[in-house]
Amino acid sequence: MVEASELHGSFVLSSGATSTVYFDKFRFLTRAELLRDVAHAVAGLLAPGTALLGAPEGAAMLLVAAVSLETGLPVTVVRKEPKAYGTRAQVEGEVEAGAVTTLVEDVSTTGHQVRRAAEVLTEAGADVRRIVLAIDRGGADHLREAGYDVGAVAVLRPTD
Repeated sequence: MVEASELHGSFVLSSGATSTVYFDKFRFLTRAELLRDVAHAVAGLLAPGTALLGAPEGAAMLLVAAVSLETGLPVTVVRKEPKAYGTRAQVEGEVEAGAVTTLVEDVSTTGHQVRRAAEVLTEAGADVRRIVLAIDRGGADHLREAGYDVGAVAVLRPTD
């Protein structure tokens, strides 16, 4: 996963910081053999008793779908904003009150997007027990400061 996604050059990260190293999540999320391996690793980091998987809207949806296929667990997706039509839902998929939930994120630099998803899921009745990051680029620190239990398949902190 790391080898496939690591790029070198000049990049602006989601935090606004610049880095000479960037991890392109689509290089492992779009290759079946790598996606399968990462999904298996994520599945091994789920909170005990997980009954529901969640992900913020975006590329993490590819990973959470693969983890769902690996584990047989249902999925919920948290939109950035409620839909402006139809059900006007912000949370897609069924969330039973108190469902032990693990949120899945691909690469996290700041943790802001997945933290917001955790807050929305909690408001919807889920019991968010853990957040699992495929690659932690620093986002886990913010999430832990906010009180979340965080696991990561790979921890790769920027050094520049």
